[in-house]
Amino acid sequence: MTFERRITRQLHVGSVPVGGGAPVSVQSMTTTKTADVDGTLAQVYALAAAGADIVRITCNDVDAAQGLAEIIPRSPVPIIADIHYQYRLALAALEAGVHGLRLNPGNIRREEHIKAVAMEAKDRGVPIRIGVNAGSLDKDLLEKYGAPVPEALVESALWEANLLEEVGFTDIKISVKHSNVPQMIQSYRLLSERTNYPLHLGVTEAGPPPTGLIKSVAGIATLLNEGIGDTIRFSLTADPVEEARAGRQLLEFLGLRERKGLDLIACPSCGRAEVDVIKVATEAQRLLEQENLPIQVAVMGCVVNGPGEAREADIGIASGRGRGHLFIKGQVVRVVPEDEMVEALLEEARKLVEEGVEARLAAADANAAAIAEAERLQLVEIKGDANRAAERRARVAEIAEGS
Repeated sequence: MTFERRITRQLHVGSVPVGGGAPVSVQSMTTTKTADVDGTLAQVYALAAAGADIVRITCNDVDAAQGLAEIIPRSPVPIIADIHYQYRLALAALEAGVHGLRLNPGNIRREEHIKAVAMEAKDRGVPIRIGVNAGSLDKDLLEKYGAPVPEALVESALWEANLLEEVGFTDIKISVKHSNVPQMIQSYRLLSERTNYPLHLGVTEAGPPPTGLIKSVAGIATLLNEGIGDTIRFSLTADPVEEARAGRQLLEFLGLRERKGLDLIACPSCGRAEVDVIKVATEAQRLLEQENLPIQVAVMGCVVNGPGEAREADIGIASGRGRGHLFIKGQVVRVVPEDEMVEALLEEARKLVEEGVEARLAAADANAAAIAEAERLQLVEIKGDANRAAERRARVAEIAEGS
């Protein structure tokens, strides 16, 4: 039996539309400490390269909120802040520029705090996901139902949605995750009958592969095949890159996302960018798609962070002071003139597919890494803090601490 997709309200997480017939999007979550800006960004780029459209990052303390202020301007995909107990951290995350919030109704209980976050999010045009989780359900609902049954999860979600609606906030998406697959399926079925808000699907605490993959596919695919679901996440006890890759593959296998060979990601550019990133990325994608090369390619605006942030990509190029740094798995292998960047990228990509990563790393220019590092340090000295990290961190801390 074939089901038509359930048409829900549409909202936007940054540039990614969710609901309203938009393509089902893939989400994952970083496992790094958010205060580790470079490490977190590297994982965000790896997730984007693996197929994640949206990435969630924890915002559990002031240091994390400050980290978000630096991460967001450099991220290739929209960022959602994961908020648990402290509503002021949600306000700080909004100040940091997040594209979405995830609130757990079982953790933030004071209505005035929830509404304060909703009003600030409304002013900024930032959507909120109501993330109900069977493992952290409100104690009153547990007492009422005796267990985290589907009816309890749905009641929790709709209670929170009503609070947001009371202040005129409707950019809402909802999840009702359960670790028990049949209960998870029934929860979403019930919820889809009660609301037309877009739904985020997932089996919580699915565990490590292969069982975690099997449980996630069983729950998520069942609902997608019934037309339920607008965005998904595999919650695996594994490298989150596996989550993103599995989610993308599932959507492709179900015919909900177009299968493609090339996966090109690019930084959003910033004050350090030495080239027109959009132009270079567009030209690189045009030429590489003609070759139909099944690889992950990164186009980065500067050499300061580029190779490190995109080290999970098979190959990439970063610009620095009139020259391009060509890298494979984060290791610079050639330094070429700026006007030859795209041509060099295409040439090296062909060889990479033919010969493999190890062979191309072995063939790297012996001086490339040293030249690249010297140019990176020089650019940092000249450009300074293009993303105003210190200023942004100070402002975020001020809001989070209520000073």
